[in-house]
Amino acid sequence: MKIGIIGSGNIGGNLGKHWAKAGHEVLFSSRHPENLKPLVNETKGHAKAVSIEDAFESKADVYVLATPFKAIDRLSELYAGEYGNTTIIDATNPYPERDGAMAQDVRDSNSNASEYTAMKFNTAKTAKAFNTIKAEHLRDRAWRNSDKLAIPFAAQDEDSKQKTQQLIEDIGFDAVYIGDLTKTNVMDPDQKLYGKSMNRNDLESLLS
Repeated sequence: MKIGIIGSGNIGGNLGKHWAKAGHEVLFSSRHPENLKPLVNETKGHAKAVSIEDAFESKADVYVLATPFKAIDRLSELYAGEYGNTTIIDATNPYPERDGAMAQDVRDSNSNASEYTAMKFNTAKTAKAFNTIKAEHLRDRAWRNSDKLAIPFAAQDEDSKQKTQQLIEDIGFDAVYIGDLTKTNVMDPDQKLYGKSMNRNDLESLLS
C-alpha cells in the first residue's frame, strides 16, 4: 500500500519506518520535509519525505494522522479535495493542555474523538488505531513472532477495517477489533485502554 504519514514525530515516524521495512510505500510528511532526511535515511531508501500538500496529492491508499489533535480542523479543510474515498487512520489524542479549547469541547461532547475526526474528514473512511500505545513500545516491540502486543482498533466500514488490521499485523502486532467508531471512548486519554501495553488475551479480558 501507499501510506501517507501526516505528522512524522514519535508515532508517525516509527510507524513509517516499520511499514517501509514491511515493503509498503511510505511518504513521511511535515511542514518542513527537509528536516525528515534522517528519518528517511533510517529506512535505507524505502521511504520519501514530502510536504503535507504533496502527501495528500499523492492519492495514497491510507493516510495516518499523527499530528496534534488541534491540526485536524485545518488539515481537513485545506486538503478536502485530496483525501476522498481513501482510509484515514486517526492516531491523534485530544489534550486540552496542548490543543486548547477545541480539544476540551470534543472531550465534553456526546461524541468521541474519532467520531470528530470522521466528521471532519467526511469524504474518507476513518479508522482509529495507534493512539493508545506508548511511542517507545511502538518502536521497540514490533516484529515479534510471540508475546506480541495487541493494538486495539476501530473502523468505519469493512474496507477501512481490513486495511487497518493488515497494517497492524504487517509489523508484528496483534490487531484487536473493538467495533465501529462509537466504541472508541475506551481508547481516549484517561480511559480504559489508553497507555496500556498488553497481549491479546489481557486486552480482550479488559474489554469484557
